[in-house]
Amino acid sequence: MADSQDASNSESEACLVNFDQLMADLGRALAAQDWDGLVSLNAGVKPATEPLIAALEAGLVEPEPVRTRLEELRQFLDAAGEGAARAKAEAEHALKGMNRNRNAAKAYQNISGPRRK
Repeated sequence: MADSQDASNSESEACLVNFDQLMADLGRALAAQDWDGLVSLNAGVKPATEPLIAALEAGLVEPEPVRTRLEELRQFLDAAGEGAARAKAEAEHALKGMNRNRNAAKAYQNISGPRRK
């Protein structure tokens, strides 16, 4: 029985460690604005969260560490959403600037080019 409990505790601890590692990786990707990395890492959120919830429901982990981690995930998702919105706005602004430059260059070319009679 003790071996079974030790194995359950070990699995529960592994769930916490895996979740913490994923959160650290997500945080680094967000800080670097590595949107492709975030998309890739995002695929691991559900597989990292489900065993944690299962361990909680089975009474293998205390509720507070799980609640803290899920709150951290929620805050991360909020920050990632804000970061993505900022990056989108910056890209739109840059694109508008490029379009203005292109239009100005065309206008200049039309004005400065040789006139046909």
